[in-house]
Amino acid sequence: MSPLIIALDFAQPERALALAKQLGRKRCRVKIGKELFTRSGTALVEKLVKQGFDVFLDLKYHDIPNTVARACLAAADLGVWMINVHALGGRNMLLAAREVLEKRRERPLLVAVTVLTSFNSLDLYAVGLHGQLEENVLRLVRLSYNCGLDGVVCSPHEIVRIRQTVGPDFKIVTPGIRPVGSLQDDQKRVMTPVEALKLGADYLVIGRPITAVSEPLQALLEIEASIEEVAT
Repeated sequence: MSPLIIALDFAQPERALALAKQLGRKRCRVKIGKELFTRSGTALVEKLVKQGFDVFLDLKYHDIPNTVARACLAAADLGVWMINVHALGGRNMLLAAREVLEKRRERPLLVAVTVLTSFNSLDLYAVGLHGQLEENVLRLVRLSYNCGLDGVVCSPHEIVRIRQTVGPDFKIVTPGIRPVGSLQDDQKRVMTPVEALKLGADYLVIGRPITAVSEPLQALLEIEASIEEVAT
């Protein structure tokens, strides 16, 4: 299965469904984020799951442990492939999320967001997190790993240190992926698909380089061709 996860960052569910159909479930997985989920609710998720898509429900749960656990269980009931929480929610929250999912025979992957790829060191300092950005990421990675999560969401720039810290089996999901020639948009820590896979990423989240172009399928095919040797 492809390591590519396409971010369906649209306001209208019709556009998301049309793009998913055009790209095809055998070619990629899809991600549903806050705007699309808020506008379309669970119906769109259930429709994509029924069509055979692996859905990454990207809602970044961050609340008290019981609330997050119940939200994770609700997401699992939708049949999604992956869900995420914020590692900054702390040990008790991460454990609660993992434990509620472990009770299910079939469950989604549970990954934790470390530091958003739109952040740099100055942004971290502004919210009271001191020290180097990478050290903050690694601290959250260790916490997530020790709490038994399946992986983390991080910038591709932290892949090597994460692999050195937690080994080869812990999943690494990397947004901030930009093919050669693409705009960075609001991302500050970016990398090409080939570079990220070579460093050890498991899944690549790609949005606007595919969703905001006139020929999204052609853009996806070009990315597929560029990563063919690395992904096989």
